[in-house]
Amino acid sequence: MTAPTTPRSLTADELRAKLDSDHPPRLLDVRSPAEFEAAHIPGSYNVPLDTLREHREELTEHLDTDVVLVCRSGQRAGQAERALAEAGLPGLSVLSGGMTSWEKSGAPTNYGQERWDMERQVRLVAGSLVLVGALGSFLVPGLQALSAFVGGGLAFAAVSNTCAMGVLLSRMPWNRTPSFDPRKAVAQLAGGR
Repeated sequence: MTAPTTPRSLTADELRAKLDSDHPPRLLDVRSPAEFEAAHIPGSYNVPLDTLREHREELTEHLDTDVVLVCRSGQRAGQAERALAEAGLPGLSVLSGGMTSWEKSGAPTNYGQERWDMERQVRLVAGSLVLVGALGSFLVPGLQALSAFVGGGLAFAAVSNTCAMGVLLSRMPWNRTPSFDPRKAVAQLAGGR
């Protein structure tokens, strides 16, 4: 097993300079297909984090170390970097601040149908469940346990830097696009260089 690595972090300006060079890096956007469809860096490939984890050994056959991982804020890209490092491809770069910093910098962005990002969806679902548990406990004794369960899940998500609710939400129909096929995404990377 490969020793844990610290991903190289690139600012939006540093990434723009690399993309304008003679040998631009490949960009892997690990957000959901719906998030990718809403806004992405031109030329990037969409390989959602769960797909990347599932196909990481296969992906390492088609990638080199000149790859920059992108997500909304940098968190999922860091998780993707660790997954690929465990599969034998350490030292990949992560866009610091993700698409949020990329868009704020005024960098070129392809826009499509606007959708809620995953973090916003998690906040809505978690907040709604806590509210139902707290208010519903007046009518149904013991329902406050739902609020405690969600709170515990959020605390665990923060400590472990994972999010089971985000993974579940990414599999919902509204976060899938009809055209996304994991095998096709891997095949695009194989033919990309």
